[in-house]
Amino acid sequence: MKVTYDPEVDVLYIIFSTAKIEESDEDKPGVILDYDANGNIVGIEILDASKKMQIPPALEYIVMG
Repeated sequence: MKVTYDPEVDVLYIIFSTAKIEESDEDKPGVILDYDANGNIVGIEILDASKKMQIPPALEYIVMG
């Protein structure tokens, strides 16, 4: 998984897979889900991210279990 944030365009992108994106769907205004050919979520794009959430200066990654 990879998370990128571009402050110039205020877009946050969470990448779950490197699979080719076959379809995108705007789930909520400014929240776009990208899917592969099998219908699995490849990534989530959040437009105007700083207006929808607090952008942390760092990211903490925890695997539970």
